Formats: sequence, structure tokens, C-alpha cells
Amino acid sequence: MPAHQPEGVLPLLKPAGMTSHDCVAKLRKILKTKKVGHTGTLDPEVTGVLPVCVGRGTKIAQYMADYPKAYEAEATIGKATATEDAHGETVETKEVPGEIRAEQVEAVLQSFKGIIQQVPPMFSAVKINGKKLYQYAREGIEVERPVREANIYELKLLSHDRQFPGPYPAFSFFVRCSKGTYIRTLAVDMGRKLGYPAHMSKLVRVASGPFQLKDCYTFEEIETAAENGTIAELFLPIEKAIGHFESIVADEEMERRIKHGSVLPMAKDVQNNRFAVYNEKGQCLAIYKQHPDKPHLMKPEKILAVE
Repeated sequence: MPAHQPEGVLPLLKPAGMTSHDCVAKLRKILKTKKVGHTGTLDPEVTGVLPVCVGRGTKIAQYMADYPKAYEAEATIGKATATEDAHGETVETKEVPGEIRAEQVEAVLQSFKGIIQQVPPMFSAVKINGKKLYQYAREGIEVERPVREANIYELKLLSHDRQFPGPYPAFSFFVRCSKGTYIRTLAVDMGRKLGYPAHMSKLVRVASGPFQLKDCYTFEEIETAAENGTIAELFLPIEKAIGHFESIVADEEMERRIKHGSVLPMAKDVQNNRFAVYNEKGQCLAIYKQHPDKPHLMKPEKILAVE
């Protein structure tokens, strides 16, 4: 990568109709570098926040995959689909007579807060015996799926209406949750609690860790900036991406040793096994962790410093 090439995190506003891999491939062409990686897959039809790591930023992509995520979604009650979203074939219908009241929906939302159990959708990338579930689904094979845990930190009704009329009522909701939560499945399970089949009819990811929708740029904006030579202005530093890590500050001598990947005496003022080490200018030098065999020492997990 040329020395002048911008590095760090590029917050992309992912468009509908592209896989996360498609987005990476397109950015590689725009930025003229192969060192591009995304930080968590979004389904092709889902739009929203997709932080993309570029250059030195690719070294921290693994730490960004664990971010909590936030979404604005819509659930439609009365119809279930094969894919649990609006793009699958309808497999069950049950019209809602009259209406569903907002109080009913709010009570159901309240019941899903905290740690919940989810069965991944058949149309998902979860692997069973080395094969992805959606591959089984396309072959018409139903397999037993593992129950997974998800944590719902926040869940609230966004729709201001106090009743949602049938035959197929729809309501919008906001959810902040742990990584790996299936919002499609959450919509289906909400419907089940209301007594009806359901599916997720819309979804936008509005946050991934510290990156918000307002931080993001479209492909058009990125291409224009690349042509104008202002692309560096769109990048965020890797320090923002790992700001949630516990951290310590290194003096000049320690900084020199860190750049050489040295094992060092364990920092006394950290509580976590993994933490970030910064220099006195506020630049992240490395991710260190406690030595597995010698707890009085710390070893580098990822060196981020540049000479």
C-alpha cells in the first residue's frame, strides 16, 4: 500500500442488494488496495452501518466483530415466510381480526429484554456438519438447529400509533443487542407471543459498536472523495474502534520495546486479560494480554505501531 494511502476505519452506509463481501470488493477497487475487510456480515437486502477496515485497520477487525449492534426494524404480523423476512415465500397466514393494541406489543417487547434463546433461521450462515444452513434450506432439507443465546440490551416500540389494524398489522421497533442476534427470528418470536405467524418486513442497522448511521458514507460519497483527493477525511482512526478496551499508557522506552514485540512485566492497573497500550501522543501501539503461563508478564496479541 502506498505511504499516502489512508488507513483506519471507513464507516460505510451499506446499500440494499449487495453482500458484505461485494462491498469489500467494490471498496478495494475504489481505494486501489487489497487490504480491506468488513467487521460483521449484513444480509444482502439489509442496509445500514458496515464499518470497513482498511490498511493497518485490518489488524483490529477481529475485535470489532464482537460489537453490540443496534437496529430499527419492522415486524408484520399474520404472515410467516420461509426466510423469516420480506424476501421469502409466504409459508403461513393467519389474518388478525380487528387490531393489535400498542399495549399488547409493548408487553411482548418487554418480555424479550435480557438473555433469550434463539433458534437460527434455516436461511442463515450457521454451519451444521460443515455445511451452511441456507445450503440445506435450498435443497429442501430441514436439519436440527442449535439453540443459541442472545442478549437484548434495549427493545422499544418506535411506532406512535396506539393500535395496528388487521388483517396484517405492522409495527416498527428499535433493538440494541449482542452480536449474533437474529432480528428476523426476534420478529417471528414476537408474533408467536401475540398468537400469530410473523416475519421481519424491514431492517436497518443503525449502529455497530461506536459507529452510528450518521457517521456513514455512501459509495457515491466515497467515490467522489477518492476522485477529489479528500478520501482521508472520511476515515476514522483505529483508536475509535477499540476505545472500549481497557488501556494503559507507555513511556518512550516501553514504546520502543513494544514496537519490537517484547514480552513485558504485567501492567498492575488493569483488570481485564486483554487491553490496549497507547503512547503519550494517544496512538494505540498494540493489544496486549496476560501471558497464559506467566501471569506476571504480558505478551503482545497484535502490534499496531508503525515505525
